[in-house]
Amino acid sequence: MTQLSRPRCVSGIKPTGLPHWGNYFGMIRPAIELAETHDAFYFIADLHALTSVRDAASLRADSLGVAATLLACGLDPARTVLWRQSDVPEVLELTWLLSCVTGLGLVERAHAYKDAQSKGKETNVGVFSYPVLMAADILCYDADAVPVGKDQLQHIEMTRDMATFFNVAFFGAPAGGTVDEAAPWDGRMLKRPRGVVRQNAALVPGLDGQKMSKSYGNHIPLFVGPKELKQRVMAIVTDSTPLEAPKDPTTCNVLALYRLFASAGEVAELEARYRAGGFGFGHAKLALLAQAEAAFAPMRARYDALMADPDGIEAVLQAGGGRARTVARGVIERVRSACGLRARSEG
Repeated sequence: MTQLSRPRCVSGIKPTGLPHWGNYFGMIRPAIELAETHDAFYFIADLHALTSVRDAASLRADSLGVAATLLACGLDPARTVLWRQSDVPEVLELTWLLSCVTGLGLVERAHAYKDAQSKGKETNVGVFSYPVLMAADILCYDADAVPVGKDQLQHIEMTRDMATFFNVAFFGAPAGGTVDEAAPWDGRMLKRPRGVVRQNAALVPGLDGQKMSKSYGNHIPLFVGPKELKQRVMAIVTDSTPLEAPKDPTTCNVLALYRLFASAGEVAELEARYRAGGFGFGHAKLALLAQAEAAFAPMRARYDALMADPDGIEAVLQAGGGRARTVARGVIERVRSACGLRARSEG
């Protein structure tokens, strides 16, 4: 097997509505930056979305919208593989093969499943087996690294465990692990990835201070117009400290978001104004608004232009799907052979 000149990273984003600030700082920007040093493979996770989405037209539209968002944010399709998850059916075959060597106990410990149960949410089999499909998404492309939010690191550890289970069962790897961690990958077994977290933006607070999420309704969409953006920013929850009093910059949701946009010098200046008093939360929100508009207005213009040409977005996804499937077929042929299944090349 030809050795890659750069390590490969793989990540996906669900098309359940359009991305928000949390998606941008937690996944999109780190993923685009990682593409500077990695062979980058990024997909629109439409199969994952089916655990909750029941509107076919919305799923199709949101898939194009998410792709347009990634492109508008700076993803270069000439250097980065971008595709729809469902355009590579090999990932579903690998999901089944991993399911056959993964114990129920591991999947039951997944945070997302346990959280859904604790909140009394309906949990279908797709929700339960979500970590197995996620593992297949990663392992099917021989990923070295997976950019994730801090709360997703458990899934990467589960992916590594599933790769180990498979390698022990079918490749004769030692039970203590797939290979010695210090040894080079032999190109035969499933490769165990590592999670890469952007430490200063792993968890992005929403309007209420909780993790920003569409399901909480506390998010700020990435490419809303200036009027709605201002409404959202001004709705960020703050405490009742009066304008003239000093304020603690370490506990303010507004400043937590401001840090994601501003330079170290700008953050230090705003923190000093908090501590000095005579500076209200409304002033801080306007400072955040200015930073956000400066950062996202050019991307919003690119997004609008891309969405005006859906055939162009589709062409990017189709080309990326072909490139991704070429890699996935190679992995599937290896694992089919290891399992005793007939290689497709046999006819």
